[in-house]
Amino acid sequence: MPHRNHTGIVAGLSAFLGAVMVLLGGLPGGATATQASAASLDVNEVVRGGLDWLVATQSRRGNWAANEGRYPTAMTALAGTALLLEGSTPTQGRYADAIAQAVDFLISRSRPNGLIGDPKTDDRYTYGHGFSMLFLSQVLGEEEDIHRRQELIRVLEKAVEFSGRAQTPDGGWGYVSAKDGNNFDEGSTTITQVQGLRGCRNAGIPVPKEIIDKAIAYIHACTMPDGGVQYSSKGGGGRPAISAAAIACLFNAGEYDDTHVPRMLAYAETHLGNIANTGFGHWHYAHYYYAQVMYREGGSKWNDYRRQIETRLCAEATRERDGVFWQQGYIGSVYTTATNLTILQLDGGMLPIYQR
Repeated sequence: MPHRNHTGIVAGLSAFLGAVMVLLGGLPGGATATQASAASLDVNEVVRGGLDWLVATQSRRGNWAANEGRYPTAMTALAGTALLLEGSTPTQGRYADAIAQAVDFLISRSRPNGLIGDPKTDDRYTYGHGFSMLFLSQVLGEEEDIHRRQELIRVLEKAVEFSGRAQTPDGGWGYVSAKDGNNFDEGSTTITQVQGLRGCRNAGIPVPKEIIDKAIAYIHACTMPDGGVQYSSKGGGGRPAISAAAIACLFNAGEYDDTHVPRMLAYAETHLGNIANTGFGHWHYAHYYYAQVMYREGGSKWNDYRRQIETRLCAEATRERDGVFWQQGYIGSVYTTATNLTILQLDGGMLPIYQR
Protein backbone atom coordinates (compact mmCIF):
# COMPACT_ATOMS: atom_id res chain seq x y z
CA MET A 1 0.00 0.00 0.00
CA PRO A 2 2.09 2.86 -1.32
CA HIS A 3 2.50 6.55 -0.40
CA ARG A 4 -0.77 8.41 -0.67
CA ASN A 5 -1.72 4.92 -1.41
CA HIS A 6 0.06 3.98 1.81
CA THR A 7 -1.92 6.13 4.16
CA GLY A 8 -5.22 6.91 2.52
CA ILE A 9 -5.39 3.53 0.91
CA VAL A 10 -4.49 1.47 3.92
CA ALA A 11 -7.45 3.15 5.49
CA GLY A 12 -9.37 2.62 2.31
CA LEU A 13 -8.64 -1.06 2.32
CA SER A 14 -10.09 -1.24 5.75
CA ALA A 15 -13.27 0.13 4.27
CA PHE A 16 -14.08 -2.15 1.38
CA LEU A 17 -11.20 -4.35 0.33
CA GLY A 18 -9.65 -3.99 3.72
CA ALA A 19 -13.05 -4.84 4.96
CA VAL A 20 -13.47 -7.27 2.12
CA MET A 21 -10.26 -8.97 3.19
CA VAL A 22 -10.08 -8.33 6.90
CA LEU A 23 -13.68 -9.36 7.24
CA LEU A 24 -12.63 -12.81 6.20
CA GLY A 25 -9.66 -13.21 8.44
CA GLY A 26 -9.97 -16.49 10.25
CA LEU A 27 -12.21 -18.62 12.38
CA PRO A 28 -13.68 -16.91 15.45
CA GLY A 29 -12.54 -18.38 18.72
CA GLY A 30 -14.89 -20.90 20.23
CA ALA A 31 -17.57 -22.42 18.03
CA THR A 32 -21.10 -21.77 19.18
CA ALA A 33 -23.79 -24.38 19.48
CA THR A 34 -25.30 -23.28 16.18
CA GLN A 35 -21.90 -23.54 14.53
CA ALA A 36 -21.40 -27.01 15.95
CA SER A 37 -24.76 -28.12 14.62
CA ALA A 38 -23.98 -26.65 11.21
CA ALA A 39 -20.69 -28.52 11.18
CA SER A 40 -22.64 -31.76 11.43
CA LEU A 41 -24.30 -31.01 8.07
CA ASP A 42 -22.74 -32.25 4.86
CA VAL A 43 -21.63 -29.79 2.21
CA ASN A 44 -24.81 -30.15 0.15
CA GLU A 45 -26.95 -29.26 3.16
CA VAL A 46 -24.72 -26.29 3.96
CA VAL A 47 -24.94 -25.01 0.39
CA ARG A 48 -28.72 -25.42 0.23
CA GLY A 49 -29.09 -23.74 3.61
CA GLY A 50 -26.80 -20.89 2.56
CA LEU A 51 -28.71 -20.25 -0.65
CA ASP A 52 -32.01 -20.33 1.22
CA TRP A 53 -30.60 -17.83 3.71
CA LEU A 54 -29.64 -15.46 0.91
CA VAL A 55 -33.16 -15.62 -0.51
CA ALA A 56 -34.63 -14.97 2.93
CA THR A 57 -32.47 -11.86 3.39
CA GLN A 58 -33.07 -10.33 -0.06
CA SER A 59 -34.85 -6.98 0.13
CA ARG A 60 -38.14 -6.21 -1.57
CA ARG A 61 -36.19 -4.13 -4.06
CA GLY A 62 -34.29 -7.25 -5.08
CA ASN A 63 -30.95 -6.30 -3.57
CA TRP A 64 -28.71 -7.29 -0.71
CA ALA A 65 -26.46 -4.99 1.27
CA ALA A 66 -23.58 -5.10 3.70
CA ASN A 67 -23.78 -3.82 7.26
CA GLU A 68 -25.45 -0.41 7.53
CA GLY A 69 -26.87 -0.80 4.04
CA ARG A 70 -23.49 -0.37 2.34
CA TYR A 71 -22.27 -1.70 -1.01
CA PRO A 72 -25.71 -2.72 -2.35
CA THR A 73 -24.50 -3.17 -5.94
CA ALA A 74 -21.52 -5.36 -5.06
CA MET A 75 -23.46 -7.44 -2.54
CA THR A 76 -26.33 -8.01 -4.98
CA ALA A 77 -24.01 -9.16 -7.75
CA LEU A 78 -22.11 -11.52 -5.45
CA ALA A 79 -25.25 -13.02 -3.94
CA GLY A 80 -26.84 -13.36 -7.36
CA THR A 81 -23.77 -15.18 -8.67
CA ALA A 82 -23.92 -17.63 -5.75
CA LEU A 83 -27.54 -18.41 -6.66
CA LEU A 84 -26.65 -18.91 -10.34
CA LEU A 85 -24.00 -21.45 -9.36
CA GLU A 86 -26.75 -23.73 -8.07
CA GLY A 87 -28.04 -24.04 -11.63
CA SER A 88 -31.07 -21.77 -11.37
CA THR A 89 -31.63 -19.05 -13.97
CA PRO A 90 -33.84 -15.94 -13.98
CA THR A 91 -36.67 -18.06 -15.41
CA GLN A 92 -36.08 -21.60 -14.15
CA GLY A 93 -35.10 -23.35 -10.97
CA ARG A 94 -35.54 -23.06 -7.22
CA TYR A 95 -33.99 -19.57 -7.05
CA ALA A 96 -35.35 -18.10 -10.30
CA ASP A 97 -37.43 -15.37 -8.64
CA ALA A 98 -34.56 -14.16 -6.46
CA ILE A 99 -32.17 -14.09 -9.42
CA ALA A 100 -34.67 -12.21 -11.60
CA GLN A 101 -35.15 -9.61 -8.87
CA ALA A 102 -31.38 -9.19 -8.54
CA VAL A 103 -31.10 -8.68 -12.31
CA ASP A 104 -33.86 -6.05 -12.18
CA PHE A 105 -32.10 -4.21 -9.38
CA LEU A 106 -28.72 -4.14 -11.14
CA ILE A 107 -30.21 -3.05 -14.44
CA SER A 108 -31.84 -0.19 -12.54
CA ARG A 109 -28.37 0.79 -11.27
CA SER A 110 -26.99 1.25 -14.79
CA ARG A 111 -26.17 4.92 -15.29
CA PRO A 112 -25.96 6.92 -18.54
CA ASN A 113 -22.14 6.83 -18.41
CA GLY A 114 -22.17 3.01 -18.21
CA LEU A 115 -21.37 2.64 -14.51
CA ILE A 116 -23.43 -0.05 -12.81
CA GLY A 117 -23.81 1.45 -9.38
CA ASP A 118 -24.29 4.74 -7.59
CA PRO A 119 -21.24 6.73 -6.44
CA LYS A 120 -23.34 8.18 -3.61
CA THR A 121 -24.30 4.83 -2.06
CA ASP A 122 -21.67 2.42 -3.40
CA ASP A 123 -18.37 3.07 -1.69
CA ARG A 124 -15.50 2.12 -4.00
CA TYR A 125 -17.92 1.67 -6.82
CA THR A 126 -15.60 -0.19 -9.17
CA TYR A 127 -16.09 -3.33 -7.06
CA GLY A 128 -19.84 -3.28 -7.62
CA HIS A 129 -19.36 -2.45 -11.29
CA GLY A 130 -16.99 -5.36 -11.87
CA PHE A 131 -19.02 -7.91 -9.90
CA SER A 132 -22.16 -6.76 -11.75
CA MET A 133 -20.56 -7.28 -15.15
CA LEU A 134 -19.61 -10.78 -14.04
CA PHE A 135 -23.10 -11.64 -12.78
CA LEU A 136 -25.08 -10.10 -15.63
CA SER A 137 -22.81 -11.64 -18.27
CA GLN A 138 -23.53 -15.09 -16.84
CA VAL A 139 -27.25 -14.31 -16.85
CA LEU A 140 -27.16 -13.19 -20.49
CA GLY A 141 -26.42 -16.66 -21.78
CA GLU A 142 -29.49 -18.04 -20.02
CA GLU A 143 -31.93 -15.27 -20.96
CA GLU A 144 -34.57 -16.44 -23.46
CA ASP A 145 -36.70 -13.30 -23.76
CA ILE A 146 -35.43 -11.26 -26.70
CA HIS A 147 -36.32 -7.88 -25.20
CA ARG A 148 -34.65 -8.77 -21.92
CA ARG A 149 -31.55 -9.95 -23.79
CA GLN A 150 -31.38 -6.67 -25.66
CA GLU A 151 -31.61 -4.77 -22.40
CA LEU A 152 -28.81 -6.81 -20.83
CA ILE A 153 -26.64 -6.37 -23.92
CA ARG A 154 -27.16 -2.62 -23.81
CA VAL A 155 -26.24 -2.43 -20.12
CA LEU A 156 -23.15 -4.61 -20.55
CA GLU A 157 -21.91 -2.81 -23.66
CA LYS A 158 -22.07 0.50 -21.81
CA ALA A 159 -20.45 -1.12 -18.75
CA VAL A 160 -17.49 -2.31 -20.83
CA GLU A 161 -17.07 1.19 -22.23
CA PHE A 162 -17.08 2.62 -18.71
CA SER A 163 -14.42 0.14 -17.56
CA GLY A 164 -12.24 1.13 -20.49
CA ARG A 165 -12.47 4.81 -19.56
CA ALA A 166 -11.92 4.02 -15.87
CA GLN A 167 -8.63 2.16 -16.48
CA THR A 168 -5.48 3.96 -15.38
CA PRO A 169 -2.53 4.69 -17.68
CA ASP A 170 -0.63 1.86 -15.94
CA GLY A 171 -3.36 -0.59 -16.92
CA GLY A 172 -5.03 -1.16 -13.57
CA TRP A 173 -8.10 0.14 -11.79
CA GLY A 174 -8.64 1.79 -8.44
CA TYR A 175 -11.59 2.00 -6.08
CA VAL A 176 -13.11 4.60 -8.40
CA SER A 177 -12.45 5.57 -12.01
CA ALA A 178 -9.02 6.83 -13.06
CA LYS A 179 -10.45 10.32 -13.39
CA ASP A 180 -12.15 10.30 -10.00
CA GLY A 181 -9.17 8.66 -8.26
CA ASN A 182 -6.27 10.64 -9.76
CA ASN A 183 -5.05 7.50 -11.59
CA PHE A 184 -4.60 5.46 -8.43
CA ASP A 185 -4.80 1.70 -9.03
CA GLU A 186 -4.51 -1.47 -6.96
CA GLY A 187 -4.64 -5.22 -7.50
CA SER A 188 -8.00 -6.31 -6.12
CA THR A 189 -10.15 -3.89 -8.10
CA THR A 190 -8.12 -4.70 -11.20
CA ILE A 191 -8.91 -8.39 -10.83
CA THR A 192 -12.60 -7.59 -10.34
CA GLN A 193 -12.68 -5.61 -13.58
CA VAL A 194 -10.83 -8.24 -15.61
CA GLN A 195 -13.12 -11.05 -14.45
CA GLY A 196 -16.16 -8.96 -15.30
CA LEU A 197 -14.76 -8.03 -18.71
CA ARG A 198 -13.88 -11.65 -19.44
CA GLY A 199 -17.42 -12.67 -18.54
CA CYS A 200 -18.73 -10.08 -20.98
CA ARG A 201 -16.43 -11.24 -23.76
CA ASN A 202 -17.47 -14.86 -23.19
CA ALA A 203 -21.11 -13.77 -23.50
CA GLY A 204 -20.49 -12.09 -26.86
CA ILE A 205 -20.10 -8.49 -25.67
CA PRO A 206 -17.27 -6.71 -27.55
CA VAL A 207 -14.31 -6.00 -25.27
CA PRO A 208 -11.39 -4.10 -26.83
CA LYS A 209 -8.27 -6.25 -26.74
CA GLU A 210 -6.10 -3.36 -25.62
CA ILE A 211 -7.99 -3.10 -22.32
CA ILE A 212 -7.16 -6.70 -21.43
CA ASP A 213 -3.61 -6.44 -22.75
CA LYS A 214 -2.96 -3.40 -20.57
CA ALA A 215 -4.42 -5.20 -17.54
CA ILE A 216 -2.21 -8.26 -18.11
CA ALA A 217 0.83 -6.00 -18.43
CA TYR A 218 -0.22 -4.35 -15.16
CA ILE A 219 -0.29 -7.71 -13.37
CA HIS A 220 3.12 -8.59 -14.81
CA ALA A 221 4.53 -5.28 -13.57
CA CYS A 222 3.15 -5.95 -10.09
CA THR A 223 4.58 -9.48 -9.90
CA MET A 224 7.71 -9.69 -7.78
CA PRO A 225 10.65 -12.06 -8.35
CA ASP A 226 9.30 -14.58 -5.80
CA GLY A 227 5.92 -14.70 -7.56
CA GLY A 228 4.06 -12.55 -5.07
CA VAL A 229 1.86 -9.81 -6.53
CA GLN A 230 2.18 -6.47 -4.83
CA TYR A 231 -0.67 -4.26 -3.75
CA SER A 232 -0.30 -1.60 -6.45
CA SER A 233 1.82 -0.61 -9.41
CA LYS A 234 3.37 1.91 -7.00
CA GLY A 235 4.47 -0.81 -4.55
CA GLY A 236 3.11 -2.24 -1.33
CA GLY A 237 4.76 -5.66 -1.14
CA GLY A 238 3.56 -9.11 -2.18
CA ARG A 239 0.15 -10.16 -0.88
CA PRO A 240 -1.05 -13.80 -0.85
CA ALA A 241 -4.67 -12.78 -1.39
CA ILE A 242 -3.96 -10.48 -4.34
CA SER A 243 -1.53 -13.04 -5.75
CA ALA A 244 -4.21 -15.74 -5.81
CA ALA A 245 -6.64 -13.28 -7.36
CA ALA A 246 -4.08 -12.32 -10.00
CA ILE A 247 -3.60 -15.94 -11.06
CA ALA A 248 -7.36 -16.38 -11.36
CA CYS A 249 -7.40 -13.17 -13.39
CA LEU A 250 -4.75 -14.42 -15.81
CA PHE A 251 -6.61 -17.71 -16.21
CA ASN A 252 -9.83 -15.78 -16.91
CA ALA A 253 -7.95 -13.82 -19.56
CA GLY A 254 -6.86 -17.09 -21.18
CA GLU A 255 -3.23 -16.70 -20.08
CA TYR A 256 -2.73 -20.30 -18.99
CA ASP A 257 0.81 -20.43 -20.41
CA ASP A 258 1.83 -17.06 -19.05
CA THR A 259 5.51 -17.25 -18.07
CA HIS A 260 4.77 -15.56 -14.74
CA VAL A 261 2.22 -18.17 -13.66
CA PRO A 262 4.57 -20.95 -12.38
CA ARG A 263 6.26 -18.71 -9.81
CA MET A 264 2.95 -17.07 -8.92
CA LEU A 265 1.49 -20.53 -8.28
CA ALA A 266 4.50 -21.49 -6.18
CA TYR A 267 4.13 -18.33 -4.08
CA ALA A 268 0.41 -18.91 -3.62
CA GLU A 269 0.91 -22.54 -2.64
CA THR A 270 3.52 -21.57 -0.05
CA HIS A 271 1.10 -19.20 1.66
CA LEU A 272 -2.29 -20.74 0.89
CA GLY A 273 -1.61 -24.45 0.37
CA ASN A 274 -2.10 -25.16 4.06
CA ILE A 275 -5.77 -24.50 4.87
CA ALA A 276 -4.92 -24.03 8.55
CA ASN A 277 -2.48 -21.20 7.83
CA THR A 278 -3.99 -17.87 8.85
CA GLY A 279 -0.73 -16.06 9.50
CA PHE A 280 -1.00 -13.89 6.42
CA GLY A 281 -4.47 -12.56 7.24
CA HIS A 282 -7.40 -12.10 4.85
CA TRP A 283 -7.97 -15.86 4.80
CA HIS A 284 -11.41 -16.09 3.24
CA TYR A 285 -10.81 -13.47 0.58
CA ALA A 286 -7.62 -15.22 -0.46
CA HIS A 287 -9.33 -18.60 -0.69
CA TYR A 288 -12.25 -17.16 -2.64
CA TYR A 289 -9.76 -16.72 -5.49
CA TYR A 290 -7.37 -19.55 -4.65
CA ALA A 291 -10.28 -21.98 -4.89
CA GLN A 292 -10.88 -20.79 -8.45
CA VAL A 293 -7.22 -21.41 -9.25
CA MET A 294 -7.23 -24.88 -7.70
CA TYR A 295 -10.43 -25.81 -9.50
CA ARG A 296 -8.83 -24.95 -12.82
CA GLU A 297 -5.77 -26.98 -11.86
CA GLY A 298 -8.04 -30.00 -11.36
CA GLY A 299 -6.93 -33.54 -10.55
CA SER A 300 -5.55 -34.48 -7.16
CA LYS A 301 -4.65 -30.86 -6.37
CA TRP A 302 -8.28 -29.80 -6.60
CA ASN A 303 -9.62 -32.90 -4.86
CA ASP A 304 -7.28 -32.53 -1.90
CA TYR A 305 -7.93 -28.81 -1.63
CA ARG A 306 -11.70 -29.23 -1.98
CA ARG A 307 -11.87 -31.73 0.89
CA GLN A 308 -9.97 -29.36 3.16
CA ILE A 309 -11.91 -26.22 2.26
CA GLU A 310 -15.28 -27.95 2.54
CA THR A 311 -14.42 -29.25 6.00
CA ARG A 312 -13.40 -25.83 7.24
CA LEU A 313 -16.27 -23.88 5.74
CA CYS A 314 -18.86 -26.36 7.01
CA ALA A 315 -17.33 -26.07 10.48
CA GLU A 316 -17.49 -22.26 10.36
CA ALA A 317 -21.11 -22.08 9.23
CA THR A 318 -23.91 -20.96 11.51
CA ARG A 319 -27.40 -22.42 11.21
CA GLU A 320 -30.56 -20.49 12.03
CA ARG A 321 -34.23 -20.53 11.12
CA ASP A 322 -33.73 -18.99 7.67
CA GLY A 323 -30.89 -21.32 6.73
CA VAL A 324 -27.10 -21.30 6.98
CA PHE A 325 -24.76 -18.31 6.92
CA TRP A 326 -21.27 -17.21 7.87
CA GLN A 327 -20.97 -14.38 10.33
CA GLN A 328 -17.28 -13.44 10.28
CA GLY A 329 -16.19 -9.91 9.62
CA TYR A 330 -17.63 -6.45 9.74
CA ILE A 331 -18.83 -5.98 6.15
CA GLY A 332 -21.54 -8.44 6.99
CA SER A 333 -22.81 -11.95 6.52
CA VAL A 334 -24.11 -11.44 2.98
CA TYR A 335 -20.57 -10.97 1.69
CA THR A 336 -19.09 -13.87 3.61
CA THR A 337 -21.96 -16.19 2.76
CA ALA A 338 -21.97 -15.35 -0.96
CA THR A 339 -18.23 -15.80 -1.39
CA ASN A 340 -18.13 -19.04 0.62
CA LEU A 341 -21.03 -20.43 -1.39
CA THR A 342 -19.10 -19.62 -4.56
CA ILE A 343 -16.17 -21.71 -3.28
CA LEU A 344 -18.41 -24.61 -2.30
CA GLN A 345 -20.21 -24.72 -5.66
CA LEU A 346 -17.28 -24.44 -8.06
CA ASP A 347 -17.21 -28.19 -8.59
CA GLY A 348 -20.67 -28.02 -10.16
CA GLY A 349 -19.20 -26.22 -13.19
CA MET A 350 -22.41 -24.28 -13.80
CA LEU A 351 -21.03 -20.91 -14.90
CA PRO A 352 -18.79 -20.35 -17.95
CA ILE A 353 -16.53 -17.91 -16.11
CA TYR A 354 -15.45 -20.60 -13.64
CA GLN A 355 -15.34 -23.60 -15.96
CA ARG A 356 -12.09 -25.38 -16.78
